[in-house]
Amino acid sequence: MAQFTNQAQLSYNNSVTNSNVAVGEILEVLSATKTAVGADYAQQDHVTYIVSIVNSGAVAFSGISVTDNLGAYTFGTGTRVPLTYRQGTVRYYIDGVLQAAPTVAAGDTLVISNLTIPAGANAILVYEADVNPYAPLAAGSSITNQAVISGSGITPITTSASVVAETDPILSITKSVSPVPVTENGTLTYTFVIQNSGNTAADAADNAVITDTFNPVLSNLQVTFNGAQWAETTNYTYDEETGLFTTNTGQITVPEATYTQDAVTGAWITTPGVSTLVVSGTV
Repeated sequence: MAQFTNQAQLSYNNSVTNSNVAVGEILEVLSATKTAVGADYAQQDHVTYIVSIVNSGAVAFSGISVTDNLGAYTFGTGTRVPLTYRQGTVRYYIDGVLQAAPTVAAGDTLVISNLTIPAGANAILVYEADVNPYAPLAAGSSITNQAVISGSGITPITTSASVVAETDPILSITKSVSPVPVTENGTLTYTFVIQNSGNTAADAADNAVITDTFNPVLSNLQVTFNGAQWAETTNYTYDEETGLFTTNTGQITVPEATYTQDAVTGAWITTPGVSTLVVSGTV
């Protein structure tokens, strides 16, 4: 509810006198909330938002607009926007009934306009936004985006929702072989590079395991992990009959990624954490 004050002034015979201060109050019949479906985000992720607008009054409101800043934050003397609206995702409901698509304009802000909120009704807007390169990813980072509901005859309503950067390892693996070709009875080396683009290290508790069946089968195995010699049974198992190689649970660990923000563009650059497993044997 918005309060207002007013005071009159009376002038007569070169004298001025003021009235008492009258206090009034405008009962705001529109209210709004914004929520994110899901509490966190990651690289190349998308976030679903819900804006709920309730009209508790006896008169409908038309020409209402919702303006979303898509998480804009200050960068240098300007701003960067960490979310990009996903085209065509807006859905507009009145009391749970899907309505015709509203007018949508998207850029650095998302503007949804020409909305009508009937008397005593609840309007729901649902839409999605992609996490783009301007989104911070380090542990403890967050995106807060703000929606402003405005229109003729109403006091603008501001509501916001926050999501935090996901705190999990994000692993990928590549495998290479050398030499190519290899001679009979020669030594063949497989190199496994495990990368972590997440903001949390993969440790023993994450139970990362590498399994590979070597074909051709190798003998006289030599295994190193990040340069340290590994021992069969202690760190891995190997079947020289089938060529099945398996690291023991909890032996693969990978440090977390590091993140730097480009000083010019403001884009976040991810440098993955890396661990390397090298397996050599006789063909």
